[in-house]
Amino acid sequence: MTLNRDFFTALVFLLFSVGMFAATYSLPEPMFGQLASWAWPRVILVPMGFLSVIMLVQSQKHGGPNASLKDMISWFRENQNPFICFALFFGFLLAMPVLGMLLGGLLFVFLTLNVLGGWTPRQVLLHAVITAVCVIGMWAIFSLMLGVVLPEGTILRVY
Repeated sequence: MTLNRDFFTALVFLLFSVGMFAATYSLPEPMFGQLASWAWPRVILVPMGFLSVIMLVQSQKHGGPNASLKDMISWFRENQNPFICFALFFGFLLAMPVLGMLLGGLLFVFLTLNVLGGWTPRQVLLHAVITAVCVIGMWAIFSLMLGVVLPEGTILRVY
């Protein structure tokens, strides 16, 4: 068995596809002859899982250089920004019940901009302005103009 980057990538996508496909069974059944809520996720997940299996087989057939722990650590360091952004987004989702969409969104966008753009005082001020304008603006458009009820959290009750 050859453990290369393609193998690990295919394995992650295959596990994701199988897990999400299993999760579609917990979606509610449609009412009044509508298209089932699980239809479109499965339309995407089945080809994604199939392509992951093909990639997994090809990674074993063609071989390639084995990935050592040192290579994987250096690859992770070179590509750390997406992992940090996903971790920040996961934190945003976990904090949503407490912070709500407005405060959580402000914190998430501000931290993401600073992680990607730097922490100098000038950049922090610029990122704070961009965050405030964009997040508050989008929140106002959706909640006030369009009437969409966004999660408000326990800290700040808006509605």
